[in-house]
Amino acid sequence: MKQVLVISGKGGTGKTTLVAGFASLAGNAVIADCDVDVPDLHIILQPRIQEEIPFYALKAPVKDESRCVECGRCREVCRFNAIDEDFNIIDLRCEGCGACAFICPVNAIEMTDREAGRIYISRTRFGPFVHAQLKIGEEASGKLVTEVKRKAKELAEKENKELILIDGSPGIGCPVIASLSGVDLALIVTEPTVSGIHDLERILDVTEHFKIKTSVCINKFDINEEKTNEIENFCNENGIPLLGKIPYDSSITRAMIELKTVIEFSSPKTSEQVKKIWSKIIKRV
Repeated sequence: MKQVLVISGKGGTGKTTLVAGFASLAGNAVIADCDVDVPDLHIILQPRIQEEIPFYALKAPVKDESRCVECGRCREVCRFNAIDEDFNIIDLRCEGCGACAFICPVNAIEMTDREAGRIYISRTRFGPFVHAQLKIGEEASGKLVTEVKRKAKELAEKENKELILIDGSPGIGCPVIASLSGVDLALIVTEPTVSGIHDLERILDVTEHFKIKTSVCINKFDINEEKTNEIENFCNENGIPLLGKIPYDSSITRAMIELKTVIEFSSPKTSEQVKKIWSKIIKRV
């Protein structure tokens, strides 16, 4: 079983659009969306949810009103102002540190499991799909990404799938690092802008650190061919395979409006480029 991860150093490069196109070409694969903070692959894939699994991360304090003597010790030690003047716990401010439960002289506060998000096992027109949503204010995105990947691997083993196709988070933070674990190839999607080049270099530093086989593709390459040439030269000088260049194509936006992939809807020139890039990915893994 192989794992292919599509990432980008910044948001908005077309990563998810490309993953959706790959999903329509992959065949015997499990699709996973590891952008758990702001998932959007499901918008195009229109999944039918079959199983919903609660995800628990940090514990949260729960107060027993019958025991509380309103001594105020919990409010004094809380660094996040998560306890109001009536000694009620404000969930959205609480960081789950447990100081209030530790300091309470009458054990009126107990740390309990808190649901931080949900994992979904779904079916799409392209096959099985594992995705998740982290709740507002929660910070355990890396742990949730790890759980999504674990569920995707279990599903692939159960259904004899040859590939796990992963849509990663943008940037270089914890969820990206969790997404990179165990992958056979990371494809970085970049764009020919000053920030695009800068963020490409940042994410390459991460993949090199973890010794992940990495390739690059340039989206909307024709909006600034001077910067495209810079990226090509950078890849050549550093021995990074450039798998393809995708032109700017307004029909991709229309495809998203129709909830279709670039393969299902887009102009032939864009579809052919996506197919060529996918063919090269398969050869590399």
